[in-house]
Amino acid sequence: MTSPVPPLSVSTATDALNRVFGYPAFRGQQGDIVEHVIAGGDALVLMPTGGGKSLCYQIPALVRPGTGVVISPLIALMQDQVDALRTLGVRAGFLNSTQDLDERRLVEAEFVAGELDLLYVAPEGLGTPGVQRLLDRGTISLFAIDEAHCVAQWGHDFRPDYLNLSMLHERWPDVPRIALTATATPATRDEIATRLQLTGARHFTASFDRPNIQYRIVGKNAPSKQLLDLLRSEHAGHCGIVYCLSRASVEKHASFLTENGIPALPYHAGLDARTRAANQARFLREDGLVMVATIAFGMGIDKPDVRFVAHLDLPKSVEGYYQETGRAGRDGLPSTAWLAYGLQDVVQQRKMIDGSDGDAAHRRNAGRHLDAMLALCESVTCRREQLLSYFGQQDTAPTCGNCDVCLNPPESWDGTVPAQKLLSTVFRLQKERGQKFGAGQSIDILTGKRTDKVTQFRHDELTVFGIGADLREAEWRGVVRQLLAGGFLAVEGEYGTLVLTDRSGEVLRGERKLMMRRETAAPKAGRSSGGSRGGSGGRAAAPPVDLPEAAVPVFERLRAWRGSVAKEQGVPAYVIFHDATLRAIAALSPRTMDELGTVSGVGQSKLTKFGQQVLDAVAEAGPE
Repeated sequence: MTSPVPPLSVSTATDALNRVFGYPAFRGQQGDIVEHVIAGGDALVLMPTGGGKSLCYQIPALVRPGTGVVISPLIALMQDQVDALRTLGVRAGFLNSTQDLDERRLVEAEFVAGELDLLYVAPEGLGTPGVQRLLDRGTISLFAIDEAHCVAQWGHDFRPDYLNLSMLHERWPDVPRIALTATATPATRDEIATRLQLTGARHFTASFDRPNIQYRIVGKNAPSKQLLDLLRSEHAGHCGIVYCLSRASVEKHASFLTENGIPALPYHAGLDARTRAANQARFLREDGLVMVATIAFGMGIDKPDVRFVAHLDLPKSVEGYYQETGRAGRDGLPSTAWLAYGLQDVVQQRKMIDGSDGDAAHRRNAGRHLDAMLALCESVTCRREQLLSYFGQQDTAPTCGNCDVCLNPPESWDGTVPAQKLLSTVFRLQKERGQKFGAGQSIDILTGKRTDKVTQFRHDELTVFGIGADLREAEWRGVVRQLLAGGFLAVEGEYGTLVLTDRSGEVLRGERKLMMRRETAAPKAGRSSGGSRGGSGGRAAAPPVDLPEAAVPVFERLRAWRGSVAKEQGVPAYVIFHDATLRAIAALSPRTMDELGTVSGVGQSKLTKFGQQVLDAVAEAGPE
């Protein structure tokens, strides 16, 4: 364990914000939430990733008497969270399965003696009688339930142990509780409140908009090469996350990127715990690394300088997509959320739902989640508007100006006749021949290709053979994809064969007009690319775009100093100072401790610990 930290003396929320965290003022609803919890009120807080949720419980824990108990599912990150707080002068500790007996006893003694401001525990641990008896022996200032969406049984990060957290209210009825999440639809919000017995809590819902993130969804065509082009042209030397659906795909793409000069690490449940922990630690501590991962990675990652999140497979839900893309740009700088999406993604996801072990209600719910995700992918309107609407937030602006649809509006075209042709092909195969095939066979029939399979089954004798030669294969795949997305076509069975649905007749009978999205060329990187252009994977990351040219050498010197200190202390670099703080220091070029203390993000503890070193680094990088 780290050495004991002397108690902080803060009397008000503003005092804690300024002296401990170094921020001049609260953002958005932070101030209202903090004052409500300090006064003893329960709260349910919905705030986007990077919106400052942690301050909403950390500051009340400093102001109220006792220890704030934080329930977090992120065992692998607790050490970093505690290290970051102790760097700020906050007395923090954690209890989880990674500790040995002596470490655990020390933390327990600190808690009972009232020597901790914050104590992090996992939900699994909180459910044990031992931890509950321990908490009874101390003074609890509040309970903070982080990642509260884990309680939602239909959610993408469901954790069964969260269901037991209703006992907090029953066992400690006078202790205020604050539940926090970055992802929740109105329905999930209600489920969280009900399951955690927070129905009487005050709800605080911040805007879900992340204006610094540029959302882009592209047609999938050689996704490995598409990804490599993106990283080389826009994010050379940058830190990012690449999400894949399978473990094999993770390994394949991590190797592919490394072979092409981009340092990348794999992360998935098939790796042993030590390898996963080592890779996560490297990602948090090193600059310019790319993590290629399944969705097992990322929740609670507090790395502020993730410049891109790329998806090589279709996410299962909008909630999952939003949560994963939200790991980019926590520092507020321009970042990219990029998704490659194709017909096979739709087929694969439908097959997974149909073959799942859940009951009919589970499959229907999974289908609804997928439908919403497909609607986002196929949208001809602003992506951001679609996202915000999904979470119950109506945006007054018609376009955001920072997504692929706004930057390069797609054309729409009347796809009714091509849709009728394709559905007719499926109908004739299914009804006249008693056969079912995947999309490829139907497209070959429509485009008039006499492949071995077409001639083997005498499909060139069908009346629909060759009637779709006016469209390219890629265009036909788009028609199939959009029919699947709209529920006018379905897939079934192990081989993903196409079948008609109850809605197919609307199109075949001409009762439904179908406007479809025509694929366009990818937009040039806009203001949110945040990176260099046209480089190779080995190039250094571009300096921040909003930094004056004269301040760039100062910023780079500060980054080098920070890296050295972080390595010496064994903590991620952002625990010392975020890039945003270093940029502000570089732009100001302070000469005195008083000047340095005016920079946002430089609290009293960090000023005392690092102030003179920072001033020395600024002076060394300054003009001769």
